[in-house]
Amino acid sequence: MNLWRTTAVTLLKSLIAFVLVLSLTSCAEKARSQEASESLQPKLEISTKQFSEVAPPTVIQNLRNTTDLSRPQVSIIAPIFDEILQDNTVTVRFQVKDLPIYKDPKFNLGPHLEVILDNQPGIAVYDLNQPLVLSDLPPGTHTLRVFASRPWNESYKNEGAYTQTTFHIFTKSDNNNPDPALPLLTYNSPDGSYGAEPILLDFYLTNAPLHLLAKDNPDNLFADWRIRCTINGESFVLDRWQAVYLKGFKRGKNWIKLEFLDSQGNTVKNEFNSTVRLITYEPKAKDTLAQIFRGQLSADQVRTIVDPNYTYTVKTPTAEPTPEILPEPENLVVPELEPTPTPSVTPTVQTTPEPQPQQEEQSTPSVTPTVESIPEIAPKPEKPIQETEATSTPSITPTVETTAEPVPETQSKKPRFGGFFRRRANKVPTPQPTVEASPEATAPTLPEIIIESPASETPEQENQETSTSVQND
Repeated sequence: MNLWRTTAVTLLKSLIAFVLVLSLTSCAEKARSQEASESLQPKLEISTKQFSEVAPPTVIQNLRNTTDLSRPQVSIIAPIFDEILQDNTVTVRFQVKDLPIYKDPKFNLGPHLEVILDNQPGIAVYDLNQPLVLSDLPPGTHTLRVFASRPWNESYKNEGAYTQTTFHIFTKSDNNNPDPALPLLTYNSPDGSYGAEPILLDFYLTNAPLHLLAKDNPDNLFADWRIRCTINGESFVLDRWQAVYLKGFKRGKNWIKLEFLDSQGNTVKNEFNSTVRLITYEPKAKDTLAQIFRGQLSADQVRTIVDPNYTYTVKTPTAEPTPEILPEPENLVVPELEPTPTPSVTPTVQTTPEPQPQQEEQSTPSVTPTVESIPEIAPKPEKPIQETEATSTPSITPTVETTAEPVPETQSKKPRFGGFFRRRANKVPTPQPTVEASPEATAPTLPEIIIESPASETPEQENQETSTSVQND
């Protein structure tokens, strides 16, 4: 029994020890992951009367998906650490792994090295084949700090992305020589001129412990560090090592100051831990970086600044100009309108010649009956008494005019008088031939018979009836 108890106790102790080790390792892994954490959506804790923190522009967030795949490793080949040079001109050479260093020729941006001599504004290096030459350096000690940077000047914060070296011109001095045992703040951005908001606030930290270890090491003076930022006299404090995008800058000159604070809020006295920069903000500038931050350039359009092998094939599908083919059907409609007026002209030409011969044919027969009517009328003036009787009945004239239209009906019943009525109808609308026929007739009563053509027809019939009655008598 005692043996069984002792074995059970030992197993229980070993199990507890295993659980404790597992929990400690998980905490260590969590600390490492937070050290390299670069979230694209920060907590947006900064909010003052003048400035406010905002999320990174959408184009920057899309490009970060490409840049986060790299873990650059930067090293300085020359000058070497603690080297004393006998010349005030220094040639600096670098080596970078896992990150292409270049400048896109179209946008003049790309992944680069940010080189800071002592605490001066940074120098961007885009070509590792060409050494960086620093001339007219004052005698004494100098420090070079170098880190890999994204095209929009945001620093890589993975382990190995930063390096530094200290060298001397002719002799050593006490300045520009930071203490490696103390935390070191390296100012990065903003610097220079800007044409759009938000403006990037970025820095690099060295020898700064994680905030998670502050509880475990309450005696560590730097465990609960802070970064105090003052812009145009207005201050706020950052407790995270992360890029920040700010709005609220005034147009023109703006000054920024960064300070490294310890757990008690005091400035840590080390070289470069307090830095001041002057920047210029001019809205609506047309430089590439300003257009990216304003969203005027898409991520696909400028993706060549993060990937040198990328070809903007998406730009060719700007065959959106293919709808420009739409004006072509308009050109096709124009020739269709041209033939349409031509058939409209041809029928008018065909109709005009047709009525002309018809009018000529109708005019010719109108002349012929006048000649035939003269001999028929000439032998009939034998009884003037009957003609005067015909003239004395003017009331018959309107009836004859109305019966002039149904003449074709009488032609079927009395074919003898059909030709006569037809000739008289043709004579009425053309009085000119009757005037020509007047000289041939000797009787003075012929013009009266022609003028009153409808009345003359009835007396002729009456003459014929009287003649027949006389013969019968």
